[in-house]
Amino acid sequence: MELNKYRYKRTVAFVFFAVSVSACYAQKKHAAATSTGKVIFYDDFNADKIDRSKWNFEITGKNNHFNDELQAYVDTPSTAFIVHGAAAEGADGGALEIRPQSAPGFITKDGQLFDFISSRMTTQNKFQFTYGTAEARIKLVNGAGLWPAWWLLGTGEWPHTGETDIMEYIGEKDWVSAAVHGSGYSGETPFVNRLYLDAKNDVTHWHTYAVDWTPEELLFKYDGKLMFRVTKTMAQHYGKWVFDNQQYLILNFALGGAYPVKINGVKKPYGMPESTVQMVKNSQAKMLVDWVRVTQK
Repeated sequence: MELNKYRYKRTVAFVFFAVSVSACYAQKKHAAATSTGKVIFYDDFNADKIDRSKWNFEITGKNNHFNDELQAYVDTPSTAFIVHGAAAEGADGGALEIRPQSAPGFITKDGQLFDFISSRMTTQNKFQFTYGTAEARIKLVNGAGLWPAWWLLGTGEWPHTGETDIMEYIGEKDWVSAAVHGSGYSGETPFVNRLYLDAKNDVTHWHTYAVDWTPEELLFKYDGKLMFRVTKTMAQHYGKWVFDNQQYLILNFALGGAYPVKINGVKKPYGMPESTVQMVKNSQAKMLVDWVRVTQK
């Protein structure tokens, strides 16, 4: 999601191989979901708090605010937390909830002014991998201009170490998209695809979003079904294949910005209509994540 000027950045995260009995049980229960192999990262969000040994919280500053998005990223329990019971809305145990908030006049440490805050969680420097299957089970809400995402990002300079957008959603509940960015195919990338969902099974239902990453291709799968493929040969038609280095996991929830405005045309607030602003103010905008997992064969 990181487009040079319109850098599209997003993600979900995975936790290391579970060591508790309950985590092992959950891992076995989901083993057949969309992947097989050795689990190298797993988080089922069943604890009472977010596991800081697995996840970082990115803080908005002058060098990491992209796409003309409306939110500042912060580290606060009001925008990212664990829920259980009815609040988990059918998750198997607990769930991560990322919920942007209205915060008129919020000023970052470097002096930027925002009216909304949200969370961006990453595994940078805590978990990074090369090749394998990264997947997450996610439930979203309907709201034009919302921009949650689940993605992978390379550890070096963008886009030369790659970006893998497993799932991006900009508020039209009947579709989600996947994309890749690299040297020669960043920004308005030629490698982007949408999956249109049945009206009875749209993004407000639980879905598993995954990518199978090999030295030769990226296979995007939603609920276990292939929806998009990018091969090394295809990428080399435009530039360099940059998917042989480590990438880390990202789960985030942006508001408005370059991608939504291209679809909904709303200029003020940029990419987010007043109806969605009210959703955020009423704490109705959220992303639920049941679990995140990375496996390798």
